[in-house]
Amino acid sequence: MSDLPSAIHPDILPRLDPEYVALHNTHIAHRVPPHTIPWHPDIRKAPYIPGGSPVRTVGAVKDISLQNCKIRAFIPEGAPPPEGWPVLLYIHGGGWTLGSIDTLNSLISRQCKENNCVSVALDYRLAPENPYPAAVEDTIDALKFIYYNGKAEFNANVNKIAVGGSSSGGNLAAIACLKAQELTPPIPIIFQLLIVPVIDNTASVTDERYPSWKECQNTVWLCEGRMMWFRNMYLPDPATWTEPDNSPIFASDAFLARVPPAYIGVCELDILRDEGIAYGEKLKSLGVKVEVKVYPRAPHHILGMDAALKIGKQQADDCIKAVGDAFKAV
Repeated sequence: MSDLPSAIHPDILPRLDPEYVALHNTHIAHRVPPHTIPWHPDIRKAPYIPGGSPVRTVGAVKDISLQNCKIRAFIPEGAPPPEGWPVLLYIHGGGWTLGSIDTLNSLISRQCKENNCVSVALDYRLAPENPYPAAVEDTIDALKFIYYNGKAEFNANVNKIAVGGSSSGGNLAAIACLKAQELTPPIPIIFQLLIVPVIDNTASVTDERYPSWKECQNTVWLCEGRMMWFRNMYLPDPATWTEPDNSPIFASDAFLARVPPAYIGVCELDILRDEGIAYGEKLKSLGVKVEVKVYPRAPHHILGMDAALKIGKQQADDCIKAVGDAFKAV
């Protein structure tokens, strides 16, 4: 196995969940990591993460084209409550470079079905063809569309909007909670679900603030080389890396103190682990209600493997519960 392109590094192998190791060796070890070959858009056609659950059947599915992007709304069965359905805007991962409107539709449709909410997938523009700030602009456009048109389009309760995302999508969700405050009028967001989020685009293996970068530099899937490849695709100008629209941890305390309650799920063997934890601690210090959970022995991408891994199912179940509890609390 050690000579395969995505073989598990010996630094990481003993620490990984054995259930994940078996799945990786069968389905991932032979794949050529995208950051090791010349860029071509066809890289996006590579098979998705194995082990995901099926898309759930819901009342209706509606694709809507916005100015520069698309959204897909999963709408519950039956009649909406008098005030309308709550809404979750969920933003996929893929390093701002990979992924599509179909990514994680299993989880997004499950949110709709189990939490009786309109659950919206965002198909934002991708780098390198559309680098920063395209993904941020598309996220805010989708949020504004939901707020101003959601009632008419899918019976939404626009005073009950949550945002969520994984990896680069978690980055965009966190940023949405900051930028929503600057809109005129501000758009109220009641909750943020941040799964393995990118929080600080200045992080590196020499960065003592985030030991997970050095500790997990050879981890599976999102190693240091792949993360830096994503960052340089999306953020070709290092001068922008400290901007809050890229690295939400650099937002002012005044803005951070006003973000909604958060669930932050990070994985023990993920290079991004410690920046997610640091963001949670910073928000807590400013009075924001935050739950941070570390998934033991798990790598970055378990959320997409919820049908094959117990730890992946646990993370997906926690996502459902966190959003459901947030909707009930308002």
